[in-house]
Amino acid sequence: MTSPDEPPPQEPQTEATLEDSTGPLGLSRNVRVLGLTSLVNDIASEAIYPLLPMLLASIFPKNAKLILGVVEGAADATASILKLFAGSWSDRTGRRKGWIVFGYTLGGLARPLLGLVTMPWQVFGCRVGERFGKGLRTAARDAIIAESTPPAQRGWAFGFHRAMDHLGAAIGPLLALLYVSIWPGPEHLRTLFLLTLIPGLAVVAILVFGLREPRRHGTAAVPFVWSLKPFSTNFRVYLLAMFLFSLGNSSDSLLLLRAGKLGMSDRSLILLWFTFSMTKSVGNLAVGRLVERLGARRLILGGWLAYALVYLGFGLASEPWHIWALFIAYAVFYSLTEPPEKTLVAKLVPGDRKGLAYGWYNFAIGIAALPASALCGWLYEEFGPLQAFGTGGAFALAAAVVLFAGVHNPRDEVSSAPA
Repeated sequence: MTSPDEPPPQEPQTEATLEDSTGPLGLSRNVRVLGLTSLVNDIASEAIYPLLPMLLASIFPKNAKLILGVVEGAADATASILKLFAGSWSDRTGRRKGWIVFGYTLGGLARPLLGLVTMPWQVFGCRVGERFGKGLRTAARDAIIAESTPPAQRGWAFGFHRAMDHLGAAIGPLLALLYVSIWPGPEHLRTLFLLTLIPGLAVVAILVFGLREPRRHGTAAVPFVWSLKPFSTNFRVYLLAMFLFSLGNSSDSLLLLRAGKLGMSDRSLILLWFTFSMTKSVGNLAVGRLVERLGARRLILGGWLAYALVYLGFGLASEPWHIWALFIAYAVFYSLTEPPEKTLVAKLVPGDRKGLAYGWYNFAIGIAALPASALCGWLYEEFGPLQAFGTGGAFALAAAVVLFAGVHNPRDEVSSAPA
């Protein structure tokens, strides 16, 4: 009997897959450009992300946790719905670059407006606007990465992309720390949010002049349908497992809020986020090289089990050093799961439906974001951190059982069923 994690037979390599695939680091031009884009974009977004809970707590001291959970969940849910439609539409038109450029442009304009908010609905509008842009670009971006990379290198390509994303998430907090050291005080915090407009504009320039539209010849239009029938049983069960896991994967802002409640200062939170992001960056590079060797499903299962233990730890933590140790362990979970999750999508759905497949993948994750973050925020408010984060760990264990029992040998999933 073959292993559940043996790679599938090589799918036919199109011109888009082979194009410029032997560049520096063994990665195509498109993968390198998208990696640089994520680096710069995350420098902007992660410079302010660790400080967002503190900003909300200063503006809305009575309901910060609940507002944060609802806002972040609604923002991610909005992005998820758009990822599904945008991914499908990029399949139908055969054009993906426009979705990516417009999505990053919208996000880059919405993010700085957080520096002007005074009411909860304004926070909601800014975060949903930013995630609206993310929803438009994500599935098309993931599809370009898969199409611009030979199948045997996709774990490395996705690992590299996520590593660059996390490197930006490490640099951003350092720049924020330098800023708040020179200009301390809440009156200057809003200016930091406004300054994120500069890297947002740089991202758009990189994409416009650097990203190439993969060439597809003779590809039939793939219609969007509110059905998973075009996909294999393996892929459908995989989406179910991702949905279950995501129900317990609340916004990381709630973890930062937990860290603040245990006495960590704003500067300590920035350094914590830097360490967390650097660990994720290095870990993604390492795991990306190992996906084909160890098996995507096996790595995901290990990561979800680690997540359950880490979330339980967040519920039991009582000292700042506990938070440091838990965030490093939490970064290991990200490293174990991010490259193989997207690689497994390409294994289960080769062919002309990658945009739609990545749309469904991101939809399954994000549609659970609103109840996940709202549930965690409510449990935190009403019952405390152990019940809130312990529930998240329980969902992760349930998802691991579904993935282990229901997603079988990916090598058999070499084609999608007819629509």
